[in-house]
Amino acid sequence: MNADLVLTGGRVFAAGGPEAIAVRDGRIAALGSAQDAGGWVGPGTRVLELEGRTVLPGFQDAHLHPAHGGLAAAQCYLFDAVTRKQCLDVVARYAAEHPELEWIEGGGWSIDSFPGGTPSRADLDAIVPDRPVFLDNRDGHGGWVNSRALELADVTAQTADPPDGRIEREPSGAPQGTLHEGAMELVRRLLPPISQAAWEAAILRAQEELHALGITAWQDAAVTADTYPAYLALARRGALTMRMEGNLLWERGQGDGQLEELVERRDAGSLGRLRLRGAKIFVDGVLENFTGALLEPYVGSDNTGLSMHEPEELAEIVTALDAHGFQVHMHTIGDRAVREALDATEAARRANGARDRRFHLAHVQLVHPDDLPRFAELGVAANVSPYWACRSDYVTVLTEPFIGPERSARMYPFGSLLRAGAPLAFGSDWTVSTPNPLLEIEVAVTRAPPDDRDAEPLLPEEELDLPTALETFTAGSAWVNFLNGETGTIEAGKLADLVVLDRNVLDPGAGPIGDARMLLTLVEGEAVYAAPELGW
Repeated sequence: MNADLVLTGGRVFAAGGPEAIAVRDGRIAALGSAQDAGGWVGPGTRVLELEGRTVLPGFQDAHLHPAHGGLAAAQCYLFDAVTRKQCLDVVARYAAEHPELEWIEGGGWSIDSFPGGTPSRADLDAIVPDRPVFLDNRDGHGGWVNSRALELADVTAQTADPPDGRIEREPSGAPQGTLHEGAMELVRRLLPPISQAAWEAAILRAQEELHALGITAWQDAAVTADTYPAYLALARRGALTMRMEGNLLWERGQGDGQLEELVERRDAGSLGRLRLRGAKIFVDGVLENFTGALLEPYVGSDNTGLSMHEPEELAEIVTALDAHGFQVHMHTIGDRAVREALDATEAARRANGARDRRFHLAHVQLVHPDDLPRFAELGVAANVSPYWACRSDYVTVLTEPFIGPERSARMYPFGSLLRAGAPLAFGSDWTVSTPNPLLEIEVAVTRAPPDDRDAEPLLPEEELDLPTALETFTAGSAWVNFLNGETGTIEAGKLADLVVLDRNVLDPGAGPIGDARMLLTLVEGEAVYAAPELGW
């Protein structure tokens, strides 16, 4: 057999410990020893000597926001700003460089850069007094605006909080400048529309960046009415080299009337490497702004957070989506949100009968012990965000003091979920945190931040071992993506979606996996990224 491509002399992450892979017509044709590889080489075969490096299945990110990640680079980009002053310097510089813009838009500020996690309009007013400013925070659950934006939106001390959000207020009751959750829409609805061409460019920019990190498939957590046409256009042109699974966003406040339209979009949205089979529901907010839904109140208050839908309504929505064949993907941070999502899944199964649903709950920061076994019982995957599971300021300053020691002792329960039999998948939630799978895997294994590896680990009993973490980012996410029949593991007959790292990461002497580098990313045997030193 003559192969198109042979990778040989490496550490292949596959059953039986092969050293070489033969690729033919986009699929893995054979696995074997370095000696076997000689029999696969013909006149037209490309051979890559691995020299002990690792070959893995391509990584699959099961929850991220690629279109917005790509767009962020074209707007006021605050992701690299660490302090309040740095944020303000970036905004001031961007506004000065773009006098033609009607609005200053962008985002990426971190809530731990500001006292109480709530930046003020006064700071923005001092540098951009004459134009409206709207800046998302990096987790997408809060917006920072100036007085001009609030004036245009007619948001005043008399404006009531929306049912699904909160206006941060000054002692007088006037809006302070931070808008939480649904309150962001009070201003965001006024933003100039983004063109389809800009969305297409953003998706392609994200695709290039993520391929360079070894990602061969992603699940866009929220395909909106704005990004949907861009995805379709790219798929029709054959421009999607990424395997793209998408979730159509269930819009709060639009009710059942949107279901028919979602079905139509889904049915028209599967071509090439594009598949739209999911529907995304926000069940709650986040703990840092006290909108994550808890079974018991936040410390020192009677606030139990925010359920975006009443439990009965959530069950009805999930049941209706399930009846129409959607895979349901739910944002769940607090333990009440997790329980309500599992209850809604159970209601759908009871109403609609058994089928291969592969529902998944994203993030699951807190899970009540009683709910751990329900994931396996209901066949629901825990789609966790591994990079968050360490002692960052988000955890130690903005979360632990407000949820208390008992709940803090069960944050990001990866190990407990695994031991309870839950299917696990990894989703970065980029742009909330890094999309680099190697850094995310390191945190899942060590429960410590890669930039402070000697730090105290966060609940080390919840660590995953390295092979399990690798499997979660490949086979686990492939299962959630309904791609496990073709990808996610290295087996003869599967598609050659593969990555090559610069070292044998399974060797204990190779150093932290977060220090490894991606050398080659293949989709169906074709390079979508190659490091310059390979001379590809």
